[in-house]
Amino acid sequence: MRLLMLGGTGFVGRCVVEAALARGWAVTVLHRGHRPAPAGTQVVVGDRSTVDGLAGLRTGDWDLAVDTWSGAPSVVRDAARLLRGRVGHYTYVSSRSVYVFAPPAGADEDAPLVDASADDADDGDYARAKRGGELAALDAFGDRALLARAGLILGPYEDVGRLPWWLTRVARGGQVLAPGPPDLPLQYVDARDLASWALDAAAAGRSGPYNVVSPPGHTTMGELLAACVRVTGSHARLRWVDPAVIADAGIAPWTELPVWLPPGELHDALHRGDVSRAVATGLRCRPVTDTVADTWAWLRGLDALPPQRTDRPPVGLDPQREAELLARLGPI
Repeated sequence: MRLLMLGGTGFVGRCVVEAALARGWAVTVLHRGHRPAPAGTQVVVGDRSTVDGLAGLRTGDWDLAVDTWSGAPSVVRDAARLLRGRVGHYTYVSSRSVYVFAPPAGADEDAPLVDASADDADDGDYARAKRGGELAALDAFGDRALLARAGLILGPYEDVGRLPWWLTRVARGGQVLAPGPPDLPLQYVDARDLASWALDAAAAGRSGPYNVVSPPGHTTMGELLAACVRVTGSHARLRWVDPAVIADAGIAPWTELPVWLPPGELHDALHRGDVSRAVATGLRCRPVTDTVADTWAWLRGLDALPPQRTDRPPVGLDPQREAELLARLGPI
């Protein structure tokens, strides 16, 4: 197979490239040149958001293309239109954010979608940008377009910082504020499992939307944090705190306490989606212990701070705020 990866040096794109190379595929990577592309790829340097940023792709043919763009839909539109006669199949890595918020527990691919346009040049609204990117892919490729609607994505190379924050916090040791309840179910996808499914589905010619995330309850908050304690070898003590106490302290779920949402409507929207269509077509999700261990190994192997997306604010709870709440709660 000949794969064109639009991106390929960061999180999900890099996992796609590595999965394709492991299969012996020929991989071309279009990227801005800010980070080295994986060894073994043919590199085309270009910034898709600029005039002539796609100049390096005016010639060439590929069996498959994968696009992870999350900004202005017009950027996806321009790439898809340029490539539609020279690429056999186009996969757009989208998001479950395209559903009208908040989708109920058990929502599948038929849930209502946000209004968007493939011609939108504004990248300020993530949900509309991703839906606009879907429309751009569909407009150019029709039934040769696959829409991989990912949920929460974790694993090595993560550049949002959610699991890396938990790992570094637990590695620091001491008493750790653990948002409860510990049996709260989580639904996420390891970027490598997302990549493997996307390549399999694209090679099989699958089209249309798929929710690509683990089945609900694939793990729990307790299992995730316990894995962090084990792999870091720290002497951290998890202090499970009731969601109401966290709310009263003004600590924000999801951003200050990454991954976690308290039980209720928002949790159900993110962690209880229907993924039966993806599972029926081969999605397999590795154990949370593997995702945590491999992310920790990646972090320990870095020579610098982990990468951080410039379009996302940093995540994690300020140590002083954590200490203040734990002090108010008293000894365990």
